[in-house]
Amino acid sequence: MRFTISGKNIDVTEGLRTAIYEKIGKLEKYFTPETEIIVTLSVEKDRQKIEVTIPVKGNIIRSEQVSSDMYVSIDLVEEVIERQLKKYKNKIIDQQQNANNFQQEFVEKDYEEDDEIKIIRTKHFGIKPMYPEDACVQMELLGHNFYVFRNAETEEVNVVYKRKGNTYGLIEPEY
Repeated sequence: MRFTISGKNIDVTEGLRTAIYEKIGKLEKYFTPETEIIVTLSVEKDRQKIEVTIPVKGNIIRSEQVSSDMYVSIDLVEEVIERQLKKYKNKIIDQQQNANNFQQEFVEKDYEEDDEIKIIRTKHFGIKPMYPEDACVQMELLGHNFYVFRNAETEEVNVVYKRKGNTYGLIEPEY
């Protein structure tokens, strides 16, 4: 696995690098050697945060953990990713999708304050066709509460979202 490690408001020490290689390196049994692991460490006040992003076969596996100690955050993020991989193993492996089919570009843009509604961030991303069940898996892998996608059956833009009681909802356009 190829690691890309960066820090925001923190110096990435050799001790932190070693902890990341040892802990997240345990995941190498799930990935090919050329898999890229993107690790971002950040500190805000007492919050020690680690974000790990792993793009694989058109999916993105992601976890973000926060604690008062960076080493604890590193331990937590590895456990969460391993749990995600085990839970969604069949769905991830069954999707024979090319990573080039799913381009994600994130662009941050600040807007001037006009009225009460203020958009502070805009994200741009490629939308690939997928089935609602696959969109739910991708949403879980990203750790989000909703996911926007193009429905492979209808070619319409849909949204899946988490509901109470570990259920999911689907929003479809009505014309």
